[in-house]
Amino acid sequence: MNQASKPNMNTALAGLKVVDLTQYEAGTSCTESLAWLGADICKVEPQGGENGRFASTERGDLDSYYFVIMNANKRSMVCDLKSPRGKAVVLRLIEKADVMIENMSPGGIEKLGLGYEEVKKINPRLIYAQIKGFAPESPYGKYLSFDMIAQAVGGAFAITGVEGGPPLRPGPHVGDTGAGLHCLIGILAALNQRHRTGRGQRIEVTMQDSVINFNRICFAGQLMNGRPVERTGNQSSLGAAAPSELYQCKPGGPNDWIMVYSTRAGNWHWQRLLKLMGREDLAEDPRFATPKMRVKNAPVVDALVAEWCAKRTKVEAMETLQNAGVPAGAVFDTQELMNDPNLRKRGMFEEIEHPTRGKFHIPGWPVKMSDSRVPVKCAPLLGQHTAELLSEWLGMGEAEVQDYIKETPIKNGTRD
Repeated sequence: MNQASKPNMNTALAGLKVVDLTQYEAGTSCTESLAWLGADICKVEPQGGENGRFASTERGDLDSYYFVIMNANKRSMVCDLKSPRGKAVVLRLIEKADVMIENMSPGGIEKLGLGYEEVKKINPRLIYAQIKGFAPESPYGKYLSFDMIAQAVGGAFAITGVEGGPPLRPGPHVGDTGAGLHCLIGILAALNQRHRTGRGQRIEVTMQDSVINFNRICFAGQLMNGRPVERTGNQSSLGAAAPSELYQCKPGGPNDWIMVYSTRAGNWHWQRLLKLMGREDLAEDPRFATPKMRVKNAPVVDALVAEWCAKRTKVEAMETLQNAGVPAGAVFDTQELMNDPNLRKRGMFEEIEHPTRGKFHIPGWPVKMSDSRVPVKCAPLLGQHTAELLSEWLGMGEAEVQDYIKETPIKNGTRD
């Protein structure tokens, strides 16, 4: 085995074998998370590669950054699942695996003869995980989904935007990666249960359900008010506060803004803010005496805070406010975050070296464990580990491996 791809056996999920039949983001984020926890991921791809490899690339012979970011620490083998030999090989892999995960279109995995009822017969200990857009038994069970679809049907669009404006898609991919992380939780719980029962089980996660779960606090607002939660811009869905807004900082660039928040539960943040701004003269002003009165006079509050913030950079403003005990956060853009030396030191952005793209940084794994660390490795090239996976997992000899590779050639590894 290539030493660079050899699994690290001193990690939380060392020895765990995962058959990865995922594509795009929801499923790949789940298997990548398992990889970052130390699992051995066998990414099974069609001969032309999974769709995410080339769907967002600027050049057809280069793996997309999208794919590289979603598939670190995995091993890739090619397989024609529609051929008898390809299906037979995958079934042998599944027989050896602890976990199998797929996020194909509705009914896709069953058409391949790899549905749960069939698979569990050959491996009753298997944790069989599926991510779909909608619940299979629902009226929408056969519908397709991507992140923006999931966020729309899960309630995220409806609560995002400003009063009187149209719904907006929130930036984070809670529909895709959110579903993947929910699936990860289910897999880890099922593995723990298997220690007691010796049996595997099926894990089902839908993207719509996952977005609903992320938005569950908003349903408290509906219960409080007896009507759908409205779009409130930068305010909480449970009630307005002042200040609770973005304020522009110098030098006035597109992301030179800071979020400043004062709790609805009392006056302590407001009093600290007044002292910091040198406006103690307003401490007893009846317009700002309670959270409700500050909301009523929010334009005056915002003008005061905006004037103070405009004289400082967003980092200066955040540090000054936070050091005084006032919640505040600078609006950091993607480049600022990726270049942040503290985040790099923490491992939130790790440098990799891609065989064709060279060196660059990708987001790392946010969960830090005192006794389990998995160094970030570059996403695999298409079919890069076919031979070693067949040899290591299935015990195939050199002649059988070469015969398989000859019968299942990579189709250029490019897309138009």
